[in-house]
Amino acid sequence: MNATHAPAETPAPPEAPAARPHRCPWWLHYLLASPIRRLFEQPEKLLGPHVRPGMTVLDVGCGFGFFSLPLARLVGPSGRVLCLDVEPRAIAGLTRRARAAGLAERIEARVCEPRALGLADRAGTVDLVLVMHALHELEDLPGFLAQATALLEPAGRMLLVEPPGHVTPERFAAELQACRAAGLRELHDPALGARPLAALLARG
Repeated sequence: MNATHAPAETPAPPEAPAARPHRCPWWLHYLLASPIRRLFEQPEKLLGPHVRPGMTVLDVGCGFGFFSLPLARLVGPSGRVLCLDVEPRAIAGLTRRARAAGLAERIEARVCEPRALGLADRAGTVDLVLVMHALHELEDLPGFLAQATALLEPAGRMLLVEPPGHVTPERFAAELQACRAAGLRELHDPALGARPLAALLARG
């Protein structure tokens, strides 16, 4: 009797590499820093309820400083705004604008790595981490959240805002779940109003 042989299994195709998150091209920062944007988004109105004089605020993905410069005014002479971006030309543009506005002494701008904030020297000293329209661009969300949480002082907060139409509600829900996994909890914040993709978070 002839032996039967099971058909050889077809090898599974190799998995495609995970797609890299979309990153805003550096030249688009000129448009994003335009005064015309203030017709649709007013930094002082959004940030005012969360920022007080003397605070240390981290602006992640700062670009040319559309939020960084208003933050510098809000924290006052005794405050500090830490500005991070992976694009050196964005940091250079922010630095020029800060000098022209007379705010350079309140701003510390650094180029960071895609997966490393490079702010270990600031651990436990940041009052507010601001991530405006940038969370979906991060290559390593859990890694970022771990680093950002370590920067917060015990009563510190993290303010996340994502752009509707570019980020889906399902994607934002997944981002919030990652925040919870990193030890952050959502706070009720009437100041955020009807923004559908925004959250204020705290440690613990």
